[in-house]
Amino acid sequence: MVSDCVMTDNQYRTFCVSEEQVGDRFDRVLSLQFPDISRSRFKQLIKAGTASINNAPVADPSRLLADGDIIAIAIPEPEPAIPQAEPIPLSIIYEDDALIVIDKPSGLVVHPAAGHWTGTLVNALIAHCGDSLSGIGGVRRPGIVHRLDKETSGLLVVAKHDQAHKGLSEQFAAHGRDGRLQRAYVALVWGTPARPQGTVDTHLDRKATNRQKMAVVKSGGKHAITHYSLLESFTNGEGRFILSQIECRLETGRTHQIRVHMAHVGHPVLGDATYGSGYAASARNLPEDAQKALQTLKRQALHAAQLGFEHPITGKAMTFRSNPPGDYQRLLETCRKGLRSQKA
Repeated sequence: MVSDCVMTDNQYRTFCVSEEQVGDRFDRVLSLQFPDISRSRFKQLIKAGTASINNAPVADPSRLLADGDIIAIAIPEPEPAIPQAEPIPLSIIYEDDALIVIDKPSGLVVHPAAGHWTGTLVNALIAHCGDSLSGIGGVRRPGIVHRLDKETSGLLVVAKHDQAHKGLSEQFAAHGRDGRLQRAYVALVWGTPARPQGTVDTHLDRKATNRQKMAVVKSGGKHAITHYSLLESFTNGEGRFILSQIECRLETGRTHQIRVHMAHVGHPVLGDATYGSGYAASARNLPEDAQKALQTLKRQALHAAQLGFEHPITGKAMTFRSNPPGDYQRLLETCRKGLRSQKA
């Protein structure tokens, strides 16, 4: 419940703790009181020393509130975007004041990190959106709510302000279990699954011997569920299954989830040097043109083809679709020409 003694402007907000808020965490109450700013941002501001309770500075976001506490917090002016804007072309599927949907090409890193501090999707979005990034919470930047691997192409939604970021983040945190979020990928994988439909249900964690790789673990890690459906299978002249095109729908969204899961069940994604290296020799079973197309691909044959979510401001259900890019399509077509194709 919103307190009846709220004072707010863009840079300074204060209110009295109501009976319903007694005993709740400081950062959580602030995010409920002022939903245009995320809880994580309030936590940062509290730790930075911009908040007080009863005129006394409080730097502990977990502080429990008492009835009648007078809360005040200063919201800094929006800072210049870090990283900086870069004029990188974008394939924009949809855009409004709250969000933008991008068809990401392979090879584009989503967020700056070690080894990729420039030339990322975030750099491009800062340049494209400019002042339309609101800077609520004191930082002018796009809100990344999910990511695609560098070499995975396809659909990705980004928030333009904190309220949209909060609404989208809640949907991705629910992993689609509440029906609002849908994510579907297409992939070319080695071999053909024994059943036309199936589910891979495991736990994933960082590999102990290589922290850059994920692995299926028996205990610990994070729960990961991938549902797959066979779209098309390919056999050679002897009737041997060589590869398949499948659709994968995510019930959870873990790092490298589809790539790890399909490798785990014996059907790694074509071109995946990280999780499918043991199948590199399988390329010799492809027609010559398909072998060349796979060499040209130079990435995993994985594309985020469908993205559906509830608009975080209007509540409208939105669905977007994207066809795989040319390198994926060329590989698929050469397989259709040189192998026997059967649609599921």
